[in-house]
Amino acid sequence: MYTLYIGNKNYSSWSLRPWVLMNAIDIPFEERVIPFAAGDFGSSWETFRAFSPSGQVPCLHDDETVIWESLGIVEYLAERHTGVWPATPQGRAWARSATAEMHAGFGALRTICTMNVGLRIRLRKTPPALARDIARLDELWTEGLTRFGGPFLAGDTFTAVDAFYAPVAFRIRTYGLTLSDGPAAYAERLLALPAMKRWETDALAETWREPGHEAEAKAVGTIVEDRRAT
Repeated sequence: MYTLYIGNKNYSSWSLRPWVLMNAIDIPFEERVIPFAAGDFGSSWETFRAFSPSGQVPCLHDDETVIWESLGIVEYLAERHTGVWPATPQGRAWARSATAEMHAGFGALRTICTMNVGLRIRLRKTPPALARDIARLDELWTEGLTRFGGPFLAGDTFTAVDAFYAPVAFRIRTYGLTLSDGPAAYAERLLALPAMKRWETDALAETWREPGHEAEAKAVGTIVEDRRAT
């Protein structure tokens, strides 16, 4: 049985990626939520080092084998389970490229619009770098949906590329980001997935707050709604 170590579901976009993939394609695992430590990055690093070589989440344990980083976890799973990547060579090539772009890129989107599932935030401004990331996201999603026919990015089944963009669907809703019709509908489809709804339910039930993540949300806009349990 796999054991997947993750951070708080309200905040941890990186943890969501393997979690939603494994749930969506029915790979059994034991979930262990380890809250982010209050304070600077070093505080969480010390805690997470107990199970993760990088001191970060997510981290997958398969008996004595330890796999860290969301992309490393996905590739490890792909060697052992069908359905992680699209079935066709063209689909896999596109999906891997789009996944790598999300893993390494979209810096403004990830920095300005941090994941906070329970909040609704009105941005004070949209800096040019964020506007470029949103435009590229719209372009990329449109390409995948058009080229492979949907309803998911690389075809008719949910795969790793969808898992990597699943946190973006929460960000779109939290910050009210505007996309064209096709990508906007795709984001709604992601949010409606049973696995995504389970993640959201758990995130909203969390009462623990990490000051750093909360400050990041307040710094970029006005909080108009907080749906989290108190």
